[in-house]
Amino acid sequence: MAFAGDGEDAGDPVVLEITDTSSAAASGAPSLPCPAPVCVSYLARFDPLPSPTVAVRADRHRLIESSSYFRALLGGSFSESGRAYVQVGCNLEAAVQVLRYLFEPSESFTITPDNFLPLLEGALFLAVEGLLVECERWFRTMCSQTSATIVPLDFIIEVWYFAQEHGVTFVQDICPEYLAQNLAHVISRRSFNKIPYGLLCSTIECPHLTVDSEKQLCEAILYWVSENTKPCERPNPNSVDDHLFLLSKVKICLLPLEFATGTKRHWFDFGSNTVCTILNLLKDSLKTLMDAIADGNMEGYCIRITEYSKNIVLSGCPQITTAFLYISVLPTYLDVSFKRRIVSSYTQVDHQSLILYDELEKSAKTLLFRNVHMVDLSKCPNVHFGAAIDWLKLAFPELRILKALYCLSFQFDDLLYLLLRCPWIDEIDMAIDKSTITPRQSVVSSSSEVLGKLKRNSRKYYISCPSYDRQPNLVFLNISRLTLEGRDDIDDVDLLKISVLKNSLCYINIRNCTLLTDDGISNFLLKCTKIHSMIVSYTSFGNRSIQTLHDMTFNIQELHLGGCKGIDAAAMSQLMGMINNTTFLCLRETSLTDDALCKFFGSSLEYLDVSETVVSMSSLAPVIRRNCNLNCLKTAGCRSLLFERDKVEHISGNKYGDFLQEIGSTCLEDVEMGWGFCPIQIEDLIPSFSKVRNMAVGLGTTLAENVLHSLPVICPFLESLTLRFQVISDRVVRNLLESSVNLQVLCLHYCLGSLTSFIFQAKAPALRILCLQWVTPWITNDDLTILTKNCNLVELSLSGCKLLDSSCQEIIASGWPNLVLLHLEDCGQVTLGGVSSILNCKALEDVLLRHTGRGIRRSIVDDAIRELPLLRKLALDLCDACEEERRGEDDEKPKDE
Repeated sequence: MAFAGDGEDAGDPVVLEITDTSSAAASGAPSLPCPAPVCVSYLARFDPLPSPTVAVRADRHRLIESSSYFRALLGGSFSESGRAYVQVGCNLEAAVQVLRYLFEPSESFTITPDNFLPLLEGALFLAVEGLLVECERWFRTMCSQTSATIVPLDFIIEVWYFAQEHGVTFVQDICPEYLAQNLAHVISRRSFNKIPYGLLCSTIECPHLTVDSEKQLCEAILYWVSENTKPCERPNPNSVDDHLFLLSKVKICLLPLEFATGTKRHWFDFGSNTVCTILNLLKDSLKTLMDAIADGNMEGYCIRITEYSKNIVLSGCPQITTAFLYISVLPTYLDVSFKRRIVSSYTQVDHQSLILYDELEKSAKTLLFRNVHMVDLSKCPNVHFGAAIDWLKLAFPELRILKALYCLSFQFDDLLYLLLRCPWIDEIDMAIDKSTITPRQSVVSSSSEVLGKLKRNSRKYYISCPSYDRQPNLVFLNISRLTLEGRDDIDDVDLLKISVLKNSLCYINIRNCTLLTDDGISNFLLKCTKIHSMIVSYTSFGNRSIQTLHDMTFNIQELHLGGCKGIDAAAMSQLMGMINNTTFLCLRETSLTDDALCKFFGSSLEYLDVSETVVSMSSLAPVIRRNCNLNCLKTAGCRSLLFERDKVEHISGNKYGDFLQEIGSTCLEDVEMGWGFCPIQIEDLIPSFSKVRNMAVGLGTTLAENVLHSLPVICPFLESLTLRFQVISDRVVRNLLESSVNLQVLCLHYCLGSLTSFIFQAKAPALRILCLQWVTPWITNDDLTILTKNCNLVELSLSGCKLLDSSCQEIIASGWPNLVLLHLEDCGQVTLGGVSSILNCKALEDVLLRHTGRGIRRSIVDDAIRELPLLRKLALDLCDACEEERRGEDDEKPKDE
């Protein structure tokens, strides 16, 4: 690049008359008189450039020195060589950018995404070797940045097309590498579907391809293929082959089972093959992996982990065993016999695995991935977590987050082992589902009972570990967030052991940990004084724990006490007076009263839940008014909110009105309400409800039809809607499904009105969860068939649909193969012939069948566990047992007695 002072005033000046020959400028532009020459420094002032011709005065020697084109034109034997005025035809913008690069001071001219292509085109046309080198250096630097947000995807695509047309090899090397390293971020860009096929292929085949999960890659490819397939045209055989080639690069054995089953809706052959592969792995993964080693084809079973990986997500993969984890971090140079030992040992984990682990650790036979900060092993029931923890220690020295949700095999001993082996971890989530099952069911097989039929982790793995009985080093423990939700195997003694984290623990979630006592929680809080966020809903958290909080003046930012019945009114009043800095507060189903709530003077609330309490507007209204940042308000079941205005008492000289009046100044995103919520006009809702994403309206109010019909306008971002005891119509529901484009959850409970099958004819591609409880008794198999074509559900709950018969099982299984939840109650004769088709929904995790026909056999629990790898909850009713087995039980009773 030139220095200050270079230009038309130095050396031998020459005037370049540059005429734009680009297609846009050359299309019939009228001839104009020759423009007056300008100096190079004046070019920066043109915006836009005059077209089609610009005359520029520049130094001849600098041009000859920097450009092979000008060297031949101005220094060769051409007749123009000695002239002071030379005509050049090229892309005007490109030529101007090159001249600015050559003559402007280096500190005032930089390469940017806006001028890169003109510079590159000009450097190629004018043969400016130094600029070509500079362009390559800049592009490589840009694409080597760690943040994918620096380089726009549209820019990458545009550069790729230019490079293909002009044969720029360095671009063809850099673009696929950049996209491969950043594909996890690039996938979410709007222009992802515009990536050229050749670039996408090169990206997927790049050895540095980095994604959070195989699902992420597969989703991206299926989206790209869908967007690049024109349904109105007959498929081109070549394009079909191209699409199959892309899909062949997906490691289908690493896809989550739910996702795999879901692909059968639109990609039946691909989805069926994937599901079959996963189920075969579940039957015998050892033989499959051993055969792959013998064939030298292990790559297809290795998790994608590169030096650029930050997250590893294996959630929902029941086929994944500990062997998959270990083979994914082994160097390629290891011999076949050692790989066979790894697979054999870590498929059936025992004390021999620990011996092998010592060999791996001492011989440094595993790769290190220092950029990995999060690993998600949720819903991976066949992973042995003792051995998996050693895998984390070997391969991920910078790991900060471990997620192992819904993993019954991840037990408390494993948590202690994790604290010992990986003390650098910051966050652990090992929650399990412990939602309440209705007591009306007389036969229940829940997650805890299913666990009894599964093979537990062998504790032998720890016996041979000399370090297992040691206490974790307090200096190195960094865990600040710990989630133990639903863990009913944790008692007070275990909680006390966790208090070893007292120097770092800030967040604790023990919701639904039913074995914990108030004394145990109190003792834990006495030790862990840095905690500022507590989720203790539906535990024995009570008066003593509140006293502990009071004595230690905790700075509580988040507190969830829902369902804590051990707190009396006096303790609740005491608590309200000392949590004024709280931002998230849940007090549903507690002893909260007006007197207690009046003692809360905080103004930082963003989340407030007082559902199912006796508070009235006299105490709630001041709280709402003080907390202008409130975006979540839940007041369902608060009967005292409903009153006549003239009966409201005065507080500080103010008379508080109805519910709607008080929330008028807030901008809610999540709202649940019933009593006291009585909007009169649609306009009353728009200010405070314009950003609502989740809404539940229940008993205590009735929304007018015009309000319900206007919800898509009132709440344009609505994602979840629950209506209880409302009067609805075809017009309302149809409009919700068609106009609420973001609606993912629709739940209608005990609603009145004249609904017909007309509502199912509306297409709702975003809808994922549908719950119809006692609102559609007229549903037939044909109605379900229509519904399967118009929405892609993952959860379906139906009650009171008495016209359904056993054929609807096949409709449900084929229409929504990726269902994870299926609840059928009082639904005709659905199970009269058994449940074989329901068991074809391989991704089911939660099944409830009650009053659905006497055809369920005694082997249902064993069959369900065998056929549904992710099953966590199974709820059945004895009255649905098939007649033969019911008679058999009656005949056997005297013998048993």
